[in-house]
Amino acid sequence: MPFTHIDENGRAKMVDVSGKEVTLRRAVAGGEVRCAAETVRLILAREIPKGDVFAAARIAGIMAAKKTAEIIPLCHSIPVQSVAVEISADASSGGCENGVITVTAEAAAEAKTGVEMEALTAVAGACLCIYDMCKAVDRGMVVGNIRLLRKSGGRSEYIRGED
Repeated sequence: MPFTHIDENGRAKMVDVSGKEVTLRRAVAGGEVRCAAETVRLILAREIPKGDVFAAARIAGIMAAKKTAEIIPLCHSIPVQSVAVEISADASSGGCENGVITVTAEAAAEAKTGVEMEALTAVAGACLCIYDMCKAVDRGMVVGNIRLLRKSGGRSEYIRGED
C-alpha cells in the first residue's frame, strides 16, 4: 500500500481531498489524567490556587481543536462547527489513593475530511491544561489513554471495540 503523505520522491505532501464529497463529520475522543485522590478533591472543592480547573480545561480543549491544523503537520484546516468537552472526576479510581479525571471531546464539521484529529487534539489540550493548573499540588500526574472513541461521516464509520 503506498504512503498517502509522501510523494513518489519521498517528500511530504498533504492528501488531496478536493474530489471528496462534503458530508457531516463527527468524532469523539477520550483521555484521562491520573492523579492523587487529594488532587481530585481539591479540584471538585474549587480549591486549586489557579482557579476553576474544569472550566479552564474545557476552554483549552475547544481552543486546541480550532488550532489542530497549526499543530499537526499535513492536517487539513477544517471549519469546525462544534466542539464540546466534557470532564468528570473520580477520587477513588484504581485504588483508594488514586484519582482519575476523564476527558471526552466531540467535534463536528461539514467537510471533505474527518474531524478525528480535532477531537483528539481537544482532549490532549484539555488534559494538558488540567496538568498545568494542578502541577503545584501534584507533580506525579500522568496524562494518557488518549484515543478515538468513534467517528462518523465520509466513507467509514468507527466505534472503538467494534473493530
